[in-house]
Amino acid sequence: MITIRNARGDDLERICAIEQACFPAAEAASRESIRERLRVYPEHFWLLEADGEVVSFVNGMATDTPHLEDEMYENASLHNEKGAWQMIFGVDTHPDFRKKGYAGQALMAMIEDARKAGRKGLVLTCKDRLVHYYARFGFVDEGISDSEHGGVVWHEMRLTF
Repeated sequence: MITIRNARGDDLERICAIEQACFPAAEAASRESIRERLRVYPEHFWLLEADGEVVSFVNGMATDTPHLEDEMYENASLHNEKGAWQMIFGVDTHPDFRKKGYAGQALMAMIEDARKAGRKGLVLTCKDRLVHYYARFGFVDEGISDSEHGGVVWHEMRLTF
């Protein structure tokens, strides 16, 4: 059975494990960063459970800033619950559970909740190889981001309602 829910404090260990399994060390959110995000905006984590186990999640803050800035990853206090834009920091699925559509289901839940909250849309950054994936959900590639996160090249993508 598949369920999608928002995060709780006791989800920290599983979220951290999935994050570390999904991203190289230079790109993965630190345990401290995830803990602070959970403290400030747990409702901005959408966790997908398969048979009671968290296997995928999406997360990010809301802000009036129209572009995803590197500082947002580490500074949870920049979150503005009434912000116009839902930023997406990560779309994570544990490697043992990939290719089942879980990430897409969690992402669709985030998109729907952002729409219901009256936001202008969502913004994410991704590597070149994932541009086509996010385009399937309606995100438009706005070109190379100013981000220096992890020392790699990122595309900024936007879904506007």
